[in-house]
Amino acid sequence: MNIGEFKANNGRLLGSIATRTIDLPKLGLRAVESENTKAPIFEIVALNVGNRWVQVGALWEAVARHTTGEVFLQGTIDDPSLSEPLPVALFGSDTEGYRVAWRRPQRRDDFGPAVRTSRGDYPQDGEGGFGDSTAGNDGALVGGGADLDDHVPF
Repeated sequence: MNIGEFKANNGRLLGSIATRTIDLPKLGLRAVESENTKAPIFEIVALNVGNRWVQVGALWEAVARHTTGEVFLQGTIDDPSLSEPLPVALFGSDTEGYRVAWRRPQRRDDFGPAVRTSRGDYPQDGEGGFGDSTAGNDGALVGGGADLDDHVPF
């Protein structure tokens, strides 16, 4: 989803980003000069209420994973006024301008697909699952075979 744009204006890259709840009407891209290969390409700066430019993010160069090998910029915008960081990607060039895209990050599922069961379908009395509980009705440890007063060396 496109949420903004940056265009060259008097030698500067200026633009805006707007969503239903975020309105950043005056943003700039300031080139980062660094010998460090891990340094960002641009800092994202915003004009604050005191009419000063403040850094609110950074952009690094990235290459699309699909066969085109398209180069784009990616990073985040973050500020205490935002409820959470805003991940962005910019497509285009310094001369043509950039389109600002946003995509909701997909959560990675380390455990594979979830299998839903109703409470009545759980295995009973050690018939699989995680086995019997080691907590009694009062919450005390029962039948676990471990004495909580044992010293365990590190």
